[in-house]
Amino acid sequence: MTQRHSLILERFQSGHPRCRGLWDSASQLIPGGITHDIRYLTPFPIYVARADRSRKRDVDGQEYVDYWMGHGSLFLGHSHPKVVAAVQAQMALGTHPGACHEREIRWAQLVQQLVPSAELVRFTMSGTESTHLALRLARAYTGRPKVVKFHGHFHGWHDGVVGGVHPPYDQPISAGVTEATLGEALLCPLNNVKRVEELFQRGDVAALIMEPAGGHSGDFPTPPGVLETLRALTARYGVVLIFDEVITGFRYAPGGAQAYFGVTPDLTTLAKILAGGLPGGAVVGTREIMSLITHRGDPEWDRGKRVAHAGTFNANPLSAAAGITTLELLADGEAQRQANKTGATLRSELGAVVRRLGVPAEVYGELSIYHLSFEGLPGASGFDKPRNHALYELLRCALLLEGVDAPLFHSWISAVHTDEDIHRTVTAYENALKAMAAEGCFSPLR
Repeated sequence: MTQRHSLILERFQSGHPRCRGLWDSASQLIPGGITHDIRYLTPFPIYVARADRSRKRDVDGQEYVDYWMGHGSLFLGHSHPKVVAAVQAQMALGTHPGACHEREIRWAQLVQQLVPSAELVRFTMSGTESTHLALRLARAYTGRPKVVKFHGHFHGWHDGVVGGVHPPYDQPISAGVTEATLGEALLCPLNNVKRVEELFQRGDVAALIMEPAGGHSGDFPTPPGVLETLRALTARYGVVLIFDEVITGFRYAPGGAQAYFGVTPDLTTLAKILAGGLPGGAVVGTREIMSLITHRGDPEWDRGKRVAHAGTFNANPLSAAAGITTLELLADGEAQRQANKTGATLRSELGAVVRRLGVPAEVYGELSIYHLSFEGLPGASGFDKPRNHALYELLRCALLLEGVDAPLFHSWISAVHTDEDIHRTVTAYENALKAMAAEGCFSPLR
């Protein structure tokens, strides 16, 4: 998209004066004015004042149907009354006892009951921490240094997994990471089972880590049969299979994608829905591997052979309170069925809008996630070229003007999005895409 005057951006800026003022202030205090890379938006981000169920309202008084949903963590919607009550009750009892507490046991019991791979549970504070710990466990268990990861799969921001996330895949997503660290991850073309086996034959691979439903919340779906094949290969070569279910955990089914697809990994990383919208994560897996964290009272083991894991806020009681309530409400699968039904309706109606307008875009996705792509459907190797961020950012601004807030590439549907939300969303996309077409956004793509 060539640089040109945009009425969409002009309307966005004039309609969000308080957001602009807050961003100006934040830019003097916080690098880039934002606290998470994904919240970057040209010309500036919105600032939300409050949120309830499927809606949120910014500081300028604009209301939005929300598809960020706490970066996918709020499957029961914003400010669910039972979750709020549970957190408030725990707040009165203390926020950090600096000790073990009963809630962490109940929380772990629920995870163990729901997730097929969860023989033992270790809580962390985020998805990134969870994948970091899972890789440490795999290396300790196998005595091998290398990890295989697929192009286009995202496993957090720690140094060990920043390669191969976005095209060009040989360029990490961050500066400041050493070549030696990057070399510990062996990058593999998307879903290329033959190449995976070739890498396993090296004899130095500790783990294969992957998003079971596909990279970037299913932006690049995993074809049928691949999970089963990879499960067999990892077992044959003694490689630890790690499912990154930070997104899919408790969303695809009460037991996550592994329950939905019927393939059980050795280790699973969890976050987001796990803690009901509060900070929290976990690594779960086989008793044999997870027990590497256990103190034995043997000085040699405890000091030199055990997998160390600390974290000031691990299993924080507030997160445990929110997580327990959320998992209890999700355990019967009804919330997932409702969200999946809403997702199917929304994808169908958005696809119809795109076709009717003749916009060069594709709408796709699975269950309670949808994607809108201006680069067509992903191929066997995903999207091999960088995507047109400017075009997606303009779409987001246009949608905000129409009362919808959706992430750039994938959007998360909750169990509380209503038929009215869907109607409003479809209308918003139609108006936003028409406004973009009027500015000539799509003519170069035809």
